Amino acid sequence: MSMTKQASLKRRHERVRRKVSGTAERPRLCIHRSSKHIYAQVIDDLSGRTLASATTNTKGNKENAKSFCNMTWAKKIGGDVAQKAGSAGVQSVVFDRGGYRYHGVVKAFADAAREAGLKF
Repeated sequence: MSMTKQASLKRRHERVRRKVSGTAERPRLCIHRSSKHIYAQVIDDLSGRTLASATTNTKGNKENAKSFCNMTWAKKIGGDVAQKAGSAGVQSVVFDRGGYRYHGVVKAFADAAREAGLKF
């Protein structure tokens, strides 16, 4: 019996999360992409707090485009989350790709966050 796409994604995400954990010194930069939006958070797993977050799912963006899960928005969200993390005092993070392949939108997001000053 073959697995569904959602089951495969969940399995890959659990495999990544076994190895990746955020601390106060190096929090976890987590990305989630849906068919329409991109969500990113900088999380300290020891205290269970979100230090910074950015998303395309905001009221101001609703009339701009039909889909926000593309390369240009990934670069914008990567820069936004890196700027917010920097203002929260975070310089280096551990990247949690969320079970997605490091390719396309996820790679563009990571590259933009690196250019904005985050160290992976």
